[in-house]
Amino acid sequence: MDAKPNALVLQLLEWIAQRPRTYAETMDAWRTSCPRLPIWEEAFDNRLITIESKPAATQSTPMVTITDRGQTLLERNGKSVASK
Repeated sequence: MDAKPNALVLQLLEWIAQRPRTYAETMDAWRTSCPRLPIWEEAFDNRLITIESKPAATQSTPMVTITDRGQTLLERNGKSVASK
């Protein structure tokens, strides 16, 4: 991602960086049916976020987390980053 990132992508990254988010919570808040606003897809395709699944014994709900690449993008754009 060399070009200036979409402001909504940065907003999504900040939202995810605030605290752990479940996949269901993320989809509910950020899914779109508009092909002109593929915020989730852009962030995922650019490896700015990831979906982590833990073994069923410890956690059965997939979690969406910001990647190191996503944190770096936030920092470069003057946005706050929560610690992992």
